[in-house]
Amino acid sequence: MKTVDLLLEIEHAVRFDDGLAAKTHLAAGRAIYYCDPRYPSHIIKEHPDGRKQLVTIDENSVVTVIKDVVLP
Repeated sequence: MKTVDLLLEIEHAVRFDDGLAAKTHLAAGRAIYYCDPRYPSHIIKEHPDGRKQLVTIDENSVVTVIKDVVLP
């Protein structure tokens, strides 16, 4: 697959994401990670119980919790 095709496929998946994969992970008891424009240099970690944390992930995949956050 060419890089351009892959980028178009990723863009399409993001635009039309229905959230099913994230909901499936949460229902299975696993946290999900995503970006929020209100925190451009951090990542949001959402737990299955609904708690959300602002985190960073370093080059060794170590997750560091910055603080708990309340998002709608």
